[in-house]
Amino acid sequence: MTRPQLVPDRPARYVPYDLAGSFDQDLGDPHRQDLPFFAGRLRELDALEEFPEDAVRRLDEQRLPSHYVPVRHGGELRSYEDLLQLVRVVARRDLTVAIAHTKTYLGAVSTWVGGTADQAGALGERVSAGAVVSWALTERDHGSDLLSGGLTATATADGYRLDGEKWLINNATRSHLVCVLARTAPEGGTRGYSLLLADKERLAPGTYSTLPAAKTHGIRGADISGIAFHGAEVPAGALIGAEGQGIEIVLRSLQITRTICAALSLGAADRALRISAGFGLEHELYGKRLIDLPQAHRSLTEAYADLLTMEAATLVAGRGVHALTEEMSVTSSALKYLVPSTVDELISSMGQFLGARSFLSEEFAHGAFAKLERDHRIVGIFDGNTLVNLNALINQFGALARSYRAGRTDAEGLATAANLTTQVPDFDPARLDLTSRTGNSIAASLPAGVAELRKLAADGQVPPAVLALAEDLLETTDETHRQMAAHRPTPRDVPAGAFSLAHRYTLCTAAAACLQVWLRNRDTVARDTAAVDALWQDGLWLEACLSRLVNRLAPGVLPAMAGEGDGAGAPKAATDPTAVLDRLMPPLLDQFRTGEMFSLLPFPLAAPGTASAHMAQPLLETS
Repeated sequence: MTRPQLVPDRPARYVPYDLAGSFDQDLGDPHRQDLPFFAGRLRELDALEEFPEDAVRRLDEQRLPSHYVPVRHGGELRSYEDLLQLVRVVARRDLTVAIAHTKTYLGAVSTWVGGTADQAGALGERVSAGAVVSWALTERDHGSDLLSGGLTATATADGYRLDGEKWLINNATRSHLVCVLARTAPEGGTRGYSLLLADKERLAPGTYSTLPAAKTHGIRGADISGIAFHGAEVPAGALIGAEGQGIEIVLRSLQITRTICAALSLGAADRALRISAGFGLEHELYGKRLIDLPQAHRSLTEAYADLLTMEAATLVAGRGVHALTEEMSVTSSALKYLVPSTVDELISSMGQFLGARSFLSEEFAHGAFAKLERDHRIVGIFDGNTLVNLNALINQFGALARSYRAGRTDAEGLATAANLTTQVPDFDPARLDLTSRTGNSIAASLPAGVAELRKLAADGQVPPAVLALAEDLLETTDETHRQMAAHRPTPRDVPAGAFSLAHRYTLCTAAAACLQVWLRNRDTVARDTAAVDALWQDGLWLEACLSRLVNRLAPGVLPAMAGEGDGAGAPKAATDPTAVLDRLMPPLLDQFRTGEMFSLLPFPLAAPGTASAHMAQPLLETS
């Protein structure tokens, strides 16, 4: 797969979607029954709880593993916005396949973050060649409480001896290598754990065993199993980082993996909305197409607006890995909470739209929606569940409130993160920090962003409705930070109100991200399709997304916006700020009919009947 490059003799345009779009096209038409991403075949494998071997092999053939390896370590990973979009196109085809395959990145990331150049280079070569890597963090009795882990690594003359068990580990059985978090100090504690990369092929026979795969509600075909070590000897070179740095390296690595999880949700949201839009166009009720009924119409456009909002937030966060690296402890936690939880709601809403068909495991859309609904529930759980991520924000309330009140932002980093035609700098994992000393530049940019919007509105470049929504969100964001400043941290028994406040904070951050994306790209974004052009005209997508965020922050309460005068000086009755959502239907349907990703940007996907001949032929020969 060749990465598209910027063309020097024309204006810069956003290229990562071209890379992911080309990748999706090379995967071929997902409706073709002879190709491995055919929904009917994936549903059969799910029912049988069998691993999707053919689909995973196709991703290997397309060299996706090389995009898990940073360029400096011999791979093709140049930017995390590239990786996010690649994962997104796989997830929209099937979440089980996406989760099973991307686990190799999760297993390897600790080496990219904390390993030596030699370790990273050696692992990069293995991963690029197709080696599967697992990340063994959790245990049966301790769950996400990593500081209670019981698996031990005892120092020996030549390295370490591993004893103990890790459980509910993705690809624990199928993997070639396992990155293991082990207790290296008997007393434990934050400096009592270390990471070791165990090569299963080099362990002595009988010194490890894999545990049976667990029965799961979703991703039934994935290898969610475990591994037990029985005096397994690993060399000293298996240690990643220094002894006692395990927890720190894991927490820094999670800032990257939590960000990538948003791509899984974006892909799932596209699939859910696509299935629903197709159904709405074909199904009739009360003598009309379902899509033409007001409530059904609004359900689709609300979901579309939510998807676009989450995309904007993910864009800034993904580029922020490079440009706002020191703030990722905040950005990643906010994103990992907000995107999966919002997409869970979106899928549920589309399930109501589909009615009984959403429950059919075979008869409707090859059971793809029912499978998708089950599969996506896991996204909000792994790499830190909802409460873990909200609590990570609560622990930084004081610093975040102070930074917001002071208007402190990394202006250069924020501009790079939000301006989609600016090349991101190389990612430096040494810049990752356990807490953000500079706050959150995205959220802190809202006051200045609204001030900029006021000037544009005064010049007639922004509809008054957009400004009114932004002003309302600014007031809410100010109050949210005032309450955050008043919060008094407690090591235990965190009050429920703090979690509600953290939830509101993530919505405010999303609003700021949307505003930054629109302000920095409104004149430069490539409008290669009619749908994208319509979304960016007159701030349509921004108004729709801000409207949804206002409603989420104050359900049922929206700012009253007066209409134009009646000519006699009397204002008209207030208009409905949610009416903007109905204007989203034309671009929604246009992207559906032309085979584009539901997106703010041009994102072509595989058209029906397409598949690269060189990719399809081997499968046909072996079928």
